[in-house]
Amino acid sequence: MRVSMKKLLKKWSFVGLSLIFIVMTLTGCSGENNDDKTANKPEEKLYPITIEGQEILVGQTTVSTLLDKGFKVTVSEMTPDKQINKYEIDPNEELEANSYYTGGSIQINDSLSALISLATDEKSVKMGDAVIARLEFTFVSEDRSYLDNIQFNGVSVNELSRDKAKEMFPDFTGDDNMWFSPASMTEYKYFLSFSWEGQLHNFYVEKKYDVDWSNKK
Repeated sequence: MRVSMKKLLKKWSFVGLSLIFIVMTLTGCSGENNDDKTANKPEEKLYPITIEGQEILVGQTTVSTLLDKGFKVTVSEMTPDKQINKYEIDPNEELEANSYYTGGSIQINDSLSALISLATDEKSVKMGDAVIARLEFTFVSEDRSYLDNIQFNGVSVNELSRDKAKEMFPDFTGDDNMWFSPASMTEYKYFLSFSWEGQLHNFYVEKKYDVDWSNKK
């Protein structure tokens, strides 16, 4: 069976995850009382991303949702002769439990793709049933007309200027070019980057997992 990602080992306190390019393993929890921590934790807002009418909730929506919509989810690998080999994922490929995979992309149209990471929990699942753990967009084309079909929290990317972002997310922090979700948000992370003209250039949404990015057990 073809593996669609490199594997990294990781430790975490909640859920194990893995995805299409780099895989990391997560560990069990410590002796802390997680019920008490949850009870005192403020509720966090999960802002949706919509692509051509398909709503995506990071940390909840599965890969199969994208595939059923007709999007291609691909992985790129370097061949021994240093060529890039891109291939579509196999939704029936089995992913390890408690793992995190990163390095894949969603082909939205000829001009745009998005980076994607996946996660699994206590049970191994088919790739199509893995949850989307992170989604990132970068807009480089001068023609932005097609971006009307992409919305973040119900607002078209073309309308999501720096001023609009400040209005929508008043608790975020940053400057004229970057807008960050507050550090107090422990479940989700958001980032938006703007051009000098105030247009949205890059943004991502991720659900936080305790991943060991050093690739050490």
